Amino acid sequence: MTTTTAISLQEALAGLVAIAGTDHARLAGNRAHVAPADAEEIAQILRFADANTLSVIPTGSGTKLNWGNAVSPDIELSLERLNALREHAWEDLTCTVQAGCSWATMQGNLARHGQMVALDPLWPERATVGGVVASNDSGALRLRYGGLRDLIIGMTLVLADGSIAKTGGKVVKNVAGYDLHKLLTGSFGTLGVITEVNFRLHPVERHVQNWTISGDRDSLIDLMMGVLASTMQVSAMQLRGPQRQSSDRLDIRFAVRPECQARQKEQLHAMAANLEMTPAGDEIWLARENLFNEGEARDGLVFKAAMLPTQIAAIEKILAAWPGETISVTQATGIMTAAVFSGTLQYAMLIDELRETLRASSGSVIVLRMPQSSSPQPDVWGCQSDALPLMREIKRRFDPNRVLSPGRFVGGI
Repeated sequence: MTTTTAISLQEALAGLVAIAGTDHARLAGNRAHVAPADAEEIAQILRFADANTLSVIPTGSGTKLNWGNAVSPDIELSLERLNALREHAWEDLTCTVQAGCSWATMQGNLARHGQMVALDPLWPERATVGGVVASNDSGALRLRYGGLRDLIIGMTLVLADGSIAKTGGKVVKNVAGYDLHKLLTGSFGTLGVITEVNFRLHPVERHVQNWTISGDRDSLIDLMMGVLASTMQVSAMQLRGPQRQSSDRLDIRFAVRPECQARQKEQLHAMAANLEMTPAGDEIWLARENLFNEGEARDGLVFKAAMLPTQIAAIEKILAAWPGETISVTQATGIMTAAVFSGTLQYAMLIDELRETLRASSGSVIVLRMPQSSSPQPDVWGCQSDALPLMREIKRRFDPNRVLSPGRFVGGI
């Protein structure tokens, strides 16, 4: 418990037991763990926390709890019991799913009608819908279908004062006021507890072809830019940097009708010229996930950088010049995830150089994992945006007593 709390840990547990029951509230070290059954119980818990100056962090499976600034909450609010696909209007291509449902479980249920939420986040077997939305995670499918803010059409959430709010709706074309769900997407649990999400759906991709092209980095980046400018129907594309290999890899995914596949292949082969081009399996799209596993196993720096596609080459050159080993996975949309392993441990210098390079174009570099032995430790977010005062005011309006995940987000929000 923090020194600012108004009650003891045992008193906090007693209050949570009264709301969620003895089977769903317990002590977990120096914090209380509670698993409410529905939005109404979440609202009661937040009112209780607000009244007693207790901090709360919403959790799913915990796959991304180490992203952002470290938080030591008084209450860990688990959404594990809110784990159902509530509604699937397959004829309207929409669904409503609870925040504690795993991404893979949701997709498996939707696939029975040949539909999907067109997003490929990390660790789908474990990651929950609420966690994916709160961290705004997305993979290579973003190239064709857009990110989460393009796929979410509505949301139910509980605010810090216990108010239950609904935003958006259950239909794709909706003009019901401000899109509050876009604000909550990527807010890292600092503005409200997401309990349900309404998604727009797409047909499951069929007749998929994956190709991997090997070669030097500059040639592959030129090819990537050429494919982006072409008329080819590409679902996903990523550039993989060296991982104990002599050349880079460019992965491309087509999902077109069988009668179009041969023409797409011929067009890509012609653009690739003398580069080696081979068929590939779906395992290539696990490269980003494997990078995190490597970073954890070898105690390396892991970061995410957002940039214009035209800046990929410049950032890759900075990484290539850095002492030590670098592994990168860069989506064609300009989102790079990279792991860096260096004996010098001066990772803060690298982060500062990357941020300075991207500052003019409003790019960003976010530290997702930093070895504790590194000194100095860089700012996780490194935000110097003019929007920071506005973001702080939004936090103040939504959560004036700083109940929800205090300090986790940009600028200590």
